[in-house]
Amino acid sequence: MKSKKMIIATMVFGMAVTGSAGVYAGTNLQKISAYLNHSIGFKVNGAAYTPVDGNGKTLSPITYNNTTYLPVRALADALNVPVTFNASANQVVLGSGSGTPVPDNGSAITLAPINYTAAQKEQITKAFADYQGFETAYAPAQMISGDSFVSVGGGEDGVSFLFKHMRVNVSPRDYSYDYNGTTVKLANGTSAKWYTPSEIPMLTFKLDDRYVTLSSPDQSLSKAKLEKVAVNVAKLGK
Repeated sequence: MKSKKMIIATMVFGMAVTGSAGVYAGTNLQKISAYLNHSIGFKVNGAAYTPVDGNGKTLSPITYNNTTYLPVRALADALNVPVTFNASANQVVLGSGSGTPVPDNGSAITLAPINYTAAQKEQITKAFADYQGFETAYAPAQMISGDSFVSVGGGEDGVSFLFKHMRVNVSPRDYSYDYNGTTVKLANGTSAKWYTPSEIPMLTFKLDDRYVTLSSPDQSLSKAKLEKVAVNVAKLGK
């Protein structure tokens, strides 16, 4: 998409990569006088968007010599474009790094069915049964290919499914309410919210009488992948 390329091009020149102190090292720095531009708003795919850093703090664009520079990592996350910093080459890398285009809609993402054993289904059902009025068991039916189911357990904030690269929490409460974030539409039309309460981006959406939150604790799964898995959370089959 042309508009997406323009945004990314601007981001490359305005390298505000949070958590990558190496960007600022070296001898090619030039001191300038610029302005934080708080008047500019954003929309991503038709939805209002507020750039935030890894701690959820709002970020503002910088205006310098009639050019506006945007924070790379925040915008890359919003556009589902991977971004990394190569310290040895002192480079910001957008995309996969292999020259392979990153799909906008997750069409190249491969899912695999989760075949829970009878014992695992019994454990899931028991975890939900411990909550009065919340006994109906829900579970992710699919995962990203290469991932694997590890365990399930109940806690104060609901029932959590732990995978090798993913965590799925099903809770009666909406823990995203107090955080700023970005609203997205999942493939099934459900409205969901991306937010970052600490350093790990989380995706929360309402499913029937409960709220489902997905995250990738090791950050190996992109937002597009987690959104793909999200639409496959449903009532646990027999």
